[in-house]
Amino acid sequence: MTTLRYIAHYPEQIQTQVGMLISNGRLGGYIEKSYPSQHQIQSDKALYQYINELKNQYMRKSGSLTQVSYNSKLKVLKDALGIHTFQSRVQGNKLKSHNSITVASLFKEAPPEFLRMIVVHELAHFKEKEHSKAFYQLCCHMEPDYHQFELDTRLWLQWREL
Repeated sequence: MTTLRYIAHYPEQIQTQVGMLISNGRLGGYIEKSYPSQHQIQSDKALYQYINELKNQYMRKSGSLTQVSYNSKLKVLKDALGIHTFQSRVQGNKLKSHNSITVASLFKEAPPEFLRMIVVHELAHFKEKEHSKAFYQLCCHMEPDYHQFELDTRLWLQWREL
């Protein structure tokens, strides 16, 4: 049986269901049926605009977004699906913040829901640094289907490896 490394922390029941989908050759069909389209956000500039619109819609009071990019060197399993960085520095009598988001470039080929899930996750880290209850509440505020999209993103990653 295939190692389900992307969903290893999920309950055994879900892992069993996914194992059955894989063994029956139906995982790809599930993904393609549920998420038939690919997003059109292919450049760093378009990604910046997309993320900035979401940030302005849900997190206007958080620090400004200074840098956004796709990165082909980002290893999905080791470094997660995206990376956020946050730096604060004193400039005169003001505290300036630097927020950036990097997304693995393989997500250029992903359905729009998966990109949105990653972006929402990284934006939530600007306000909540740890994966706490408040963090996931913020994710669900920005994307009500956050948990389903996260699971399906992991299934999509698993399917790509088959």
